[in-house]
Parts: sequence; structure tokens; C-alpha cells
Amino acid sequence: MRINPSILSADFSNMALELESIREADMVHVDVMDSHFVPNLTFGLPVVNAWKKVSPLPFDVHLMISDPDTWAPRYAETSEMVTFHVESAKDPRRIIEKIKTLGKKVGIAIKPNTPLDPYIELLPDLDQLLVMTVEPGFGGQKFMIEMLPKIRRAREVIDADNPSCFLQVDGGVNSETIVLAAEAGADTFVAGSAVFDGVNPSAALQKLRSSLAG
Repeated sequence: MRINPSILSADFSNMALELESIREADMVHVDVMDSHFVPNLTFGLPVVNAWKKVSPLPFDVHLMISDPDTWAPRYAETSEMVTFHVESAKDPRRIIEKIKTLGKKVGIAIKPNTPLDPYIELLPDLDQLLVMTVEPGFGGQKFMIEMLPKIRRAREVIDADNPSCFLQVDGGVNSETIVLAAEAGADTFVAGSAVFDGVNPSAALQKLRSSLAG
């Protein structure tokens, strides 16, 4: 079970300290939004590169952008994992191949209303499948319970086609919903507000791990 805190909820003015506070996490989840694919605008490649220099952890970059075909390989040059949305990709398989050529891990993300089955054929080449449990664009949203059947279906096809692929959920993850997602088959969890909205991100991270441990 892996927890990748989302720095979308962190204090951008003290990012070195924020990253240090979650050094016990597995990866740092970096939400890149362009205000086109989603209505929010966050940060671009220069900022991600700067934060990477002060991070004690590898980066898991989640691209919520309109042109992942161009940008996903560029983010892969500086990050260990890049996950892009199939809804905005012109040629998902080509993106996967380019990132693999760079020796990096690659994942695809699907929005709540996007069906999983059309993309099952990509699974053998993936390192991660991200099932969104909120509509992408903003932190602090409520976990969509109706996504649990999709998570279960994703677990089935991953176990059948690529057992080493991570099954990640992102959106509304807290100490209660993380248990539901894990029971449905998820093994990698993105938590933003649940980690950074308090005074002690490290303690919040430990609380999430304790919830998973039962």
C-alpha cells in the first residue's frame, strides 16, 4: 500500500519544508493543470523542476492538460512517474512508448465518467492506472462512492493482464475513504487535504497508514 501526498494542498511558498514533512511517503503527487483540460491552473515544468531539486522523494506527475502528447515526455525527463489523461491524448500508446524510452514509469488516468474497458488494451504496458474519485481540477472534493465498482473492475483486469501495475485513486481520500478504496482493490492513494490541511503532515500521513493497517 502506497501513499503519495498531493502538493496541490501544500504551502507553495514553503515547498522545501512541505516536502521534507512528508519524506515518509512513497512519492510526491504533483498535479499539473493548464486551465483548458480542467478549469484550474497550477504550475508548469519550470516550477516542477525547481521543486524536484529540493524533494527527498521521487515525483509522480499527474498531467491534467490538453496536450499530453507534447508535454508528457518533457515531464518524464525530470520525474520518475508521469500519468496522463487518456481523454486528452491523441495517441496514448505513443506517449507510453516515449516515456518508456526515457526509462521512466508511465500511467494513464481516467475521469469519473470515462469508461475503463476501451483502455484495457493499454494495461500490459502501464506502470500505473489512476481512477479519479472526483472530477479533476480542484482539491478538497468529496470522494465519489459510486467509483468503487470501477476500482473493483480495474483490480480484476490488472490482476489478469499486468499484476505489477499500480492501481491509484485520487480525490477525497481521507482516513475513512482510503479503507473503502483499499477494500475495492486500490493499492496507491493520493491524499492532499487530508495530509496538508492540518498542522502536522507527517502525523496525518501516519494516520492514513494506520487506517490501512486496520
